[in-house]
Amino acid sequence: MHRREDDGDEAAAGTASLDLNQLRTFLAVYRSGSFTAAARLLGLSQPTVTAQIRSLERRLDRELFARTPRGAAPAPFADELAARIGEPLDALAEVAGHSVDAQAEPVHVAGPAEFLSHSVLPGLGPLVEKGVRLRITTGLTDDLLAELRSGRHDLVIATARPRGRALASVPLADEEFVLVTGASWAERIGGRGRVAADGPAVLNGVPLVAYAEDLPIVRRYWRHVYGRRLVCQPALTMPDLRAVKAAVVGGAGFSVLPRYLCLDELASGALVLLDDPEDPPINTGYLVQRPGSSDNPHVALVRDHLLASARAER
Repeated sequence: MHRREDDGDEAAAGTASLDLNQLRTFLAVYRSGSFTAAARLLGLSQPTVTAQIRSLERRLDRELFARTPRGAAPAPFADELAARIGEPLDALAEVAGHSVDAQAEPVHVAGPAEFLSHSVLPGLGPLVEKGVRLRITTGLTDDLLAELRSGRHDLVIATARPRGRALASVPLADEEFVLVTGASWAERIGGRGRVAADGPAVLNGVPLVAYAEDLPIVRRYWRHVYGRRLVCQPALTMPDLRAVKAAVVGGAGFSVLPRYLCLDELASGALVLLDDPEDPPINTGYLVQRPGSSDNPHVALVRDHLLASARAER
């Protein structure tokens, strides 16, 4: 008797003999998010696209997509199949001198300048190398989400989960906040352990450097760590956390910043950690997609790349 392979092995082996046209059609539907958008990209009729997907599902004995009001929602096996065939089909299309994605419009991505600069832009090289064109916008979450709803952006990295059900969002990354000052101020208040030992009153008289006048990050830190409301007017504000960091390093006072933004300065001593609570404040960032199906297959490609990169860093 021959040993029967499990379902996963059969499916993996089966893809080797599948019709390339069906696989290309599958990938177009997967990346564009709808049968209609895939038909336009491929120059086929929608019934032809539907027939090819149904034929592929029969050959694999797996459901690949479910019809939803937003388009075609991939089943779990579709995620696995796309991950397995995406790069080989892209490479084959490049060798053949054409691609179903060749005329794709730029993908518009928006988010906080600091997170984009530190965690997103350094990892976009592989997408650009594949021919994906990107347009990056920075700004505040509420403004960017409003622009997303109006169609200005395709993807937004938001510092809070959008309200309501109109925007689809998934958790992307967590950021931890730390209370820091420059080396000169740390020495003047008695060293890095003074705040942890005697409480935040030690900072009375030390100028506060903040992202905005209403102190959203600093107030959150105070509530979470010290259980009290912060009563303080900032000495210096600027809507860029990288600039806040530079000012604090230069001796302007103290602030609360994302830890990822301060790693090098903390290691060198240019910034001093004033407190190190066991339960630091954590904020979750979300990847938010424009409502409806996009005709641009590169939107899904960028979305999947950002999510995969975030998972790899956890």
